[in-house]
Amino acid sequence: MSFVSYKNKNIYYEVHGTGRPLIILNGIMMSHGSWKPFIDELSKDNKVVLLDFFDQGKSDKMEVSYKQDLQVEVVKAVIDKLNLSKINLFGISYGGEVALQFALKYEELLDKLILFNTTSYTNPWLKDIGRGWINAAEDNNKEAFYNVTIPIIYSPSFYTKNINWMNKRKGFLYEIFNEEFLKAMIRLIESAEGYDVREEINKIKVDTLLVSSEYDFITPSNEQEYINKKIENSSYIMIKDSGHASMYEKPKEFLSILKGYLSIENYVKIV
Repeated sequence: MSFVSYKNKNIYYEVHGTGRPLIILNGIMMSHGSWKPFIDELSKDNKVVLLDFFDQGKSDKMEVSYKQDLQVEVVKAVIDKLNLSKINLFGISYGGEVALQFALKYEELLDKLILFNTTSYTNPWLKDIGRGWINAAEDNNKEAFYNVTIPIIYSPSFYTKNINWMNKRKGFLYEIFNEEFLKAMIRLIESAEGYDVREEINKIKVDTLLVSSEYDFITPSNEQEYINKKIENSSYIMIKDSGHASMYEKPKEFLSILKGYLSIENYVKIV
């Protein structure tokens, strides 16, 4: 296991494969282990770097409140540890928010920026969804937390069609949703409150790909379309018939989009 220290806290990371560095930033409820189904394919042509933000996975828990700019420095600490330059940075949801803030501060380190299901600010809709998650977490109620977090990240058709898989996953998640995890989730959710880069992202000049999902009820497609309009060198793709967790609902399409964008020097602007 590999760790790097930042402010006397340990950050967990893994490196897979060789080639151009691809750093993957997790969604809020994810960890490095969430990407296991995709590592073999992505690491064929890339040096894939997985990491856990503070309060995720094997990285240290914070115990006190903070904002997302701390997670930006988590990413920078891993990059410095590995002595990387000109990386490709991929983020989904919470990880995409951190990636946008990283691009604004350290754009000279980036080759390409890839943002799935990402928003440029925590709007009232997203804040109140997060507050519902916090309420369930504060009650230390695994069933309530599952019910307010998991169904909404999938499209209704996928959730219904795969209900047996979802029920098996529920048992697995109940084991993860312990008191320590739920307290960490509260801090992660609160770290995104007040996030707003709408008036800054036009400064980003690096090649950027925005990806939406048709049935994303957490970060709807208009959020990615806004970012696409603000970043001059950006392209936009919509994944049809998928919810917020597009990599699980449409794994082949997810990999095709990501690998395609990474593999060509001058990606054709779609929109």
